[in-house]
This record gives sequence, C-alpha cells and structure tokens, in this order.
Amino acid sequence: MSQVDPKQKAQTPEAGAKISEVASQDSALFQLLASSLGPYKKWLFAALVLMVAVSGLNAVPPYLLQQAIDGPIAQGNVSALWRITAIYGATAMAIFLLTFAFTYFLQQAGQRALADLRTRVFSHILHQDHAFLTNTPTGELVARLTNDIDQLNAVLSRSIVIVLVEGVTLIVIVTVMVAVNWRLALLSLAVLPLVYFVTRYFRARIRESSSGERSAQARISSFLNEQVHGMTVVQLFNREDESEQEFEGYNRSYRAALINLRWHSALFLSVQEILSAVGLGLILYGGGQGVLAGWATLGTLVAFIQYTERAFQPVLRLSQEYNTVQIALGAAERIFALLNTQPAVADPAEPLPLGKVAGNIEFEDVHFWYLPDEPVLRGISLTIPPGQSVAVVGPTGAGKSSLVSLLARQYDPRQGEIRLDGVDIRRFPVRDLRRTVAVVPQDPVCLSGSIAFNIRLYREDLTDEDVRRAAEFSNAARFIEELPGGYDYEVMPNGENLSQGQRQLLALARALALNPSGVLILDEATSSIDTATEALIQEALERVLRSRTSLVIAHRLSTVRNADRILVMERGRVIEDGSHLELLGRDGHYARLHGHQLMGVPSV
Repeated sequence: MSQVDPKQKAQTPEAGAKISEVASQDSALFQLLASSLGPYKKWLFAALVLMVAVSGLNAVPPYLLQQAIDGPIAQGNVSALWRITAIYGATAMAIFLLTFAFTYFLQQAGQRALADLRTRVFSHILHQDHAFLTNTPTGELVARLTNDIDQLNAVLSRSIVIVLVEGVTLIVIVTVMVAVNWRLALLSLAVLPLVYFVTRYFRARIRESSSGERSAQARISSFLNEQVHGMTVVQLFNREDESEQEFEGYNRSYRAALINLRWHSALFLSVQEILSAVGLGLILYGGGQGVLAGWATLGTLVAFIQYTERAFQPVLRLSQEYNTVQIALGAAERIFALLNTQPAVADPAEPLPLGKVAGNIEFEDVHFWYLPDEPVLRGISLTIPPGQSVAVVGPTGAGKSSLVSLLARQYDPRQGEIRLDGVDIRRFPVRDLRRTVAVVPQDPVCLSGSIAFNIRLYREDLTDEDVRRAAEFSNAARFIEELPGGYDYEVMPNGENLSQGQRQLLALARALALNPSGVLILDEATSSIDTATEALIQEALERVLRSRTSLVIAHRLSTVRNADRILVMERGRVIEDGSHLELLGRDGHYARLHGHQLMGVPSV
C-alpha cells in the first residue's frame, strides 16, 4: 500500500488509508486496462476519432433548432426551413452510423483484451506455487476469472463508452454554449460546481459500499464452493440445518451490503436529478429575462434549454455508471494484486539444462517448516543411489509427505540442499524437474474427459499405443477394458464414476505415460483401497520400481516390505534406515509398527 504524503499528517490514519486505497484502485484499473488494451491501439485510435466526431455532431441539433426559430420560422421562409430540416435529419443519421462504428471498434478491442486478460490470469494461477494454491480458497481464484473479469467487461462494453462519449460531449457543448451566449452559459452551468462537490461527497461512500458488497460476495462464493464439495459429508452427518444457518448468516451480510450500496447509489442519482431540474429552472427564468431584455433571442433560449439538458445528460449518465466503475475498480485491484503475486518456487536466473538423469538423490541437512515455530523436517541428510526403491514410513505428522514434496519442488527447503545427480534441484527449470520427477498423490485428481485423456493429460505427442502400454504396465488396463467404451469412457468431474482404487491405478498409468523414466514418488497410493486393488498396484509397482529411483510413502507396511530400503520417520527426523529384515532384526520402532499391524492394532 502506498504511503501517505507527509503534507497530509494532520489526517487521521483512517482517512490516509482511504486515500491510499482509492489511489491504489485507480492505478490498478488504469495499469490493467492499459496493459490489456495495448496490443489493440489501432482499434482504440479509430474508436477515439469516431467518438470525437459523434461528440461534435451532438452539439449540432440545438444549433439548427436555434437557426430554424430565429430564421425561417420567424421570417416565414418555408424553403429555408426544409433545408434546415434536411440537415437535421442527415446529422441524426450520421450520429447513428458513427456511434455504431466507434462502438464496434471499441468492442473489438475490449473483448479481445478481456479474452487475453482471462488467459493471462489463468496462466498466472497455473504457474503459482503449491503453498499459494493450498492457502488460497478455490472460490476466490474462480471469482478472479469470472466475476472480476465480468466487472471489467461491464466497464469496457458499456461504462467506458458512456464515460468517454458523454465526457467529450460535455466539453463540446460547454464550449459551444460559451461561444453562442456567455450569459446563458453561466446560468446553465451555475449548478455544475454543486454537482462536482456532490459527486466527491458520494464517491468515497459508494466505493466503500461497493468494496463491502464485493467482499461479502466473495465470502459467499468461498462458502458455497466448500459446501458443495463437502455436501456428502454434511448429509451423512445430518448437518444440513447447521450448514443452512451458516449460509443464512453470509446471505444476510451480503444483503445488508447490497442494500447499503443501493441506498447510496439511489440517493446520489436523486440529488443529481434535483440539481438538473434546478439548472433547467435557472435557464428558463434567466433566459426568459434575457429575451425580454434583448440580449438573447427566443431561438437561442430554446437552443440553450436543449444544451442544458444535453449538458446534464452526460452528468446523469456518468453518475449512473459510477457504481459500475467503482465495482470495476475493486475488481481490477484484486486481479492486479493476483498478477503481481510471484510464486515462491520459480526458475533460477540462469537455469541448468536437465537431460537424462541417473536418479542419484541427496538430502543434505534439510530443514523445512510451514510456520516458523513448527518445524516439520529437522536436519534430514541421506543419499539414495540410482535405481534404489526407498519406502518412507512413520506416524501421521512425521514429515513423510513434506519430504517428498520438496523433491518435486512443491516447496523449497528453508535450509539445506536437495541434489539430483549432484546438482541442487533449484538450479533446474521447474518444468524440466517435474518432467523427471513423477508424483502419484494419495488423492489422485481426475479431470472431466475420457480415460485416454486423463492418462495423456494434454500431451498430444503420446500415441494411443503409449497410453495403452502405460495402462498395461500399471495394471490399469484390467479395469479400463471392462468399462463401456474402454479408453473412450467418459470420466465425471473428480472421477466420481470411478472407485478410489481405479483412480489410483489411473494416476499410476498417467505417471508412467508422462514420465517413462526418472524418479517416481508414490504418496500413500494404497492407503484407502481394497485388498484386490492393492494386489494389482503392488504387482505393478514391483515391475515399475525395478527400473528407476523411487520413494514410496506407506502406512501399510505389507506394501513396502520388498523395498530396497525403508526409512522410518518421527517428528521430522529419520530414526531408522535399513531393509525390512534388517529393521525387524533391530527390534526398534519399525519392528513395533510391524507387530502392531500384524495384530491389527493401529500404529498411528
């Protein structure tokens, strides 16, 4: 947030904060629109030229009316009146055609710019780090791409047209009025200073109300996103009434914010209408006196009545769009803040190319924490030779998942280094590293689309044969070939029409298809599946782990007994390291875990 000017030290902190917030929002909207519209400046220039032409033509009809009254009508010259009428009609037609043309050019530029901006925001989210995506509610990110972009669309498609056209029209009309009769011009514009101060008075209130309304809407969106995803849990535990009551609280807050916004907007427009009526009354009374005194003609008075109406029409229309512009300012600031949020995990300034890897992994004094006072990993040092399969076991919260997430650079160590083939992994491009390190998460994600699409995952260079080979190698082919349509079977969002075990097999097939060599990480891939599916995964793993370096996190010790090496973790440290038989022979922590699981006693 920008600092308050030293000259404004007499202001309260709240006033300074409001000034800073207003400046921040204005700057955000300007920078966002400027960067988005920049590639389409030719369209904008054409629209601007046509817009100025329309604004100039808007001042012609009242002038023609004055000429008709003071000339042909007063003199009874019908032929001259027809000529003025024809010019009036031609002017109206020109205004129509030019308005259509500049609106078309402006919309072409605006809609293309918004499409680019939407893609830019989505791309920025795609490249954010895991911490950002974990800590930011999904509803907020969706709101940036939908509601906030829509608010900018409202500005570009309607408000900016009105603001620019009516603003230029106001300048042209005021100039013409002063040139035609400065006395009537002063009468007509006498209330404009009041309009200015009223606008300033309501500006902060409408902006504050608008910000409150958007915040309340964001809270509702986040709540709905969470509740819809967790609806099954709510229903299973009969918490529908409580969920409804919580939603009612958010809904009441949103309703109050909307009413507050509408109240200020309605009051603002009403005051503007009153000031417009006062201005018209002044011109009628003062202009009538001028006609009687001889310093104004009847035609000039009638023209100035129209000029006054046209002068206040831009003010009223600008006032009507004020609320939309304020909402867009808040939306622009949120989008601008998102685009300025840099990922904590990023490519180095001078990345090293990552070719074919042997798979030698080294952890050297690695420390990690999510919160400063809550260490998760405490000085981990270990070496995993190429081709070795390593199982990581231990109680919940021991740091197993954090250990492997560092290897895939979902996070970076707070202290220490992780090296791949002797090179710190932070020196490699993130894309290259993740192309080498394949991860099968505990809760695999399935996207809407076919089975083949979920395995291929946008990699169009993978052939159908590559997809089938990965499915067969991972034992996923057994259930896929039984589905209607096989590899063309359509998966529902979040894989709702697949079992947990089928999703795990599909995730394993995806990892093998996208990362046929390199390092493989399995994060509790068999923690919540049936025995039959576990046997399929175990059989597949025995084939897969033979040929590559791998880390397997598991609660079920039966799934890791054949690993080359087993690491036992507790409270962020490796407390035991060895093979299954070696660890059993030591009669330590692993032996106790093994004994508990054999007897069916929970070990965590």
